[in-house]
Parts: sequence; C-alpha cells; structure tokens
Amino acid sequence: MKKRILVVDDEEIIRDSIGFILEKEGYAVRKAENGAVALKLMNENLFDLVITDIEMPELRGPELLEKISERFPQTFVIIITAYASIETAVAAIRKGAYDYLLKPIEFDDLLFRIKKLFEYKDLILENTLLRQEVNRKFDFSSIIGQSEAMKKIFSDIQKVAPTEGTVLITGKSGTGKELVARAVHGHSKRSGKRFHAINCGAIVETLFESELFGHKKGSFTGATSDKDGAFKAAEGGTLLLDEISEMPLHLQPKLLRALEQREITPVGSNDTIPINVRIIAATNRNLKEEIAKGKFREDLFYRLNVVEIHLPELSERSEDIPLLVNSFISKFRGEMGKAIKAISNQAMSALVNHQWKGQIRELQNIVERAMIFCDAEIIDVQHLPEELQASAQISVIDYSSQSLKDAVHMFERRYIEQKLKHHGGDKDRVAKDLGLSLSTLYRKFEELGIPLKEK
Repeated sequence: MKKRILVVDDEEIIRDSIGFILEKEGYAVRKAENGAVALKLMNENLFDLVITDIEMPELRGPELLEKISERFPQTFVIIITAYASIETAVAAIRKGAYDYLLKPIEFDDLLFRIKKLFEYKDLILENTLLRQEVNRKFDFSSIIGQSEAMKKIFSDIQKVAPTEGTVLITGKSGTGKELVARAVHGHSKRSGKRFHAINCGAIVETLFESELFGHKKGSFTGATSDKDGAFKAAEGGTLLLDEISEMPLHLQPKLLRALEQREITPVGSNDTIPINVRIIAATNRNLKEEIAKGKFREDLFYRLNVVEIHLPELSERSEDIPLLVNSFISKFRGEMGKAIKAISNQAMSALVNHQWKGQIRELQNIVERAMIFCDAEIIDVQHLPEELQASAQISVIDYSSQSLKDAVHMFERRYIEQKLKHHGGDKDRVAKDLGLSLSTLYRKFEELGIPLKEK
C-alpha cells in the first residue's frame, strides 16, 4: 500500500512542486491550502505523514500540529519553515513534530528525510510487534490502554503480583477481568506454574464441590474414579475463581476454610490434603450488595478482598479505544489472512463516540465483523453496523456557516431521523431511546419539519 502524504501550504507553487516530486516517488499525495482544509481532509482520510508550512491563514502550522497530535497520534508531521521562524520550528519539534525543513526546500533532502521517517516508523511497528510477542508469554501485553485508569491498574498489578496476597477483580462483563488475573499470575513468583481458571457460574450446583475440591471413587453416583479438583489442578500456581458471586452459599464456608487453613477435603474423603495455591477471584456483581441480600458470606468477602482491582467501563477510558481497535485489526488480520491495515478517521470517530454496553468484548466483535465485510486495506464507515454508521454521519455534519440555533436544529433532525431508521419507524421505541415522552417527540417532529409517517 502506498504511503499517504498530505502537503499543506498556502503557496500553490510550493505545494504543487512538493506534491509532484512525491508522486513521482510513488507516494499517494493530497494537498491543502491551509490548516483548516487539512483538518477536513484528515477527518475523511488516513495519512501517514503531514508536511506543513508554519505561517498560513485560518490555521497556522503549530496549531495544526497540536490538533493532529490530539486526534491522529499515528500521523507524523514535518514542519516547513523560513530561517526567521526556526525557533518556532524547534518549538514544534518539542511539541511532537518529527522533523523540520528550511526554505528554499532541497527536494533530495526532503525525499531522504521522508524515506528515513518511514523506515523509522516501520521499525517502531516491528519492534512493538516483537515486544508484544515476547511479552505475550507473561499475558501482560494483552491488557491494552494508556488512560489514567489503566495506568493505575498496571501499577496495581505490578505491586500486588510479586506478593502472595489474594486479589479480587471487579468490573462489568467484557472489561477483561481474566486478562488482569493472568497478568497478576504472569508477573508473580508462580509464573512458571499453572494458571487454572474456573467459571463458577457455569458449574452445575450438584457438582460444584467436586469440581472445586475433587472427589473419591464411589462418593456419589457417577464417581467411577478418583478426580482432582481445581485446587489440585492449580497446585503451585494460581487459581482464578471467575464469577465468584455464583458460588452456592452452603459451599462458601468450605472455600473460606481452604483459604485460611491451606487444605481441602475431597468429596467422599475424611483426609485433608495440603494445598499451595494463590487465589484470585473475579465478579461482575457488587459483593457488598450480595452480602446484604444474604447471598454471599461477609467473612469470605473480606478474605478474598485483600487487594481489589476494579476495571473501568470502556466509556470511562474512551481514549484507549483506538489502541484496542488497532490491536484487534492486527489480531484478526493474521487469523483471516486479510491485508487490512488500518481504519479510517471517520470510522474510528464513530467507534470512540459509541456507548459500549458490551464493553471490550462488544468492540472486538464489531471490529471482527467490519473486517469480514471489508475487502479494502482500510476499514471505513460502511463496514460498520447501521447504528454506528448513523453516528458517523451525524459527526460529519458541516455546521460552519450556520447560526447556533440552526446548527442545533440540524443536529437534532439528523439524530432523530437516524433513530427512526434504526427502530424501523417505531416512534414509541424512538421516544424511549431518546428519553422523551411520545407527545414531546411529536412536537419535535413538527418543530424540526420531520414528516409524520406511519410505521
């Protein structure tokens, strides 16, 4: 795939000459006469590099650099400057620009710098992938995020992992609780031993005790041989008790005893067996509320909750969504054998602004679906589900020439029309989705000029 370069300069002869030279070298080039036009193009296209002048009308180079750093961190920037503004160029380097060029531009020098830049960018990608492969054995690189919330989680993992402390991981389904548990194990002294996970919500209640502690031959109908339970399976390593709130109440004292006495008694045996296992528990429920309902023992809660690691919802760390999306693209690219390399800015914007009720698991499913339907190298809006396509269309309305009142009306109309389309014209469902009464919705139709059509 050709590298995509955006040339931004208010002097036509400069941007045309740079564009001509770059196209001769095989690059895909777009041109913009100022920073404002450049941003509009970047909202619609993915660029590897932006080459921009400093002094331009409407939006200067340094301001454009700031916006690129905020919105498109994967895009590199080269600043063009006259000698008189070299201090500004140096300041731009400090703010994230990759390099700067002095006027008049030496084209051979420009091409050399661009070649080195892309070599550097490819090397960064290669090293990142290599580092991920090396770290994957510790199951730590699978936890993706640079938000403050995730930095705290990384810090907590690093602090608690080397200890023997019991860990309680809380958070909504789909937030990555098992990944955190594996990271704790991978950075612990037990990392060379087994990590064993059981889902307490998936075990039939009558077999729960046997699955956890094991049983002796003949201890119940169907017990045709001795069986080791989860505690013995994780001997020397780490046992994750996922969805711990689903553990039957009558078995919770036996788990508490195993934690405190470091021994278990298999079903049908009178002999205790010593155990050497670190326990990590996880739940998507509020255990204090479960205690108040009489469904969970308070003493077991405090024994499990030596250290709590709470995973935030995806909406609380939306800045991590681009990292997650790119990770999923890399993952599924190999599995599907497709040449998909990236996602368009407009499609990414739709993902960032979506409310992810299914958390990371839902986001991963959407990216996988998009890659199935995408036959190009870049995932675009049309590869997303209809609901997300609607969000993307709303996000690109041009309000620049309108008054505030008109812009608000346009947004409301487009938004309601997309909701009507999403719900098949069912006005009751649209009203509920928007948090409005049906009468208020009808007033909006009249106010915004939306035709009243039957379902």
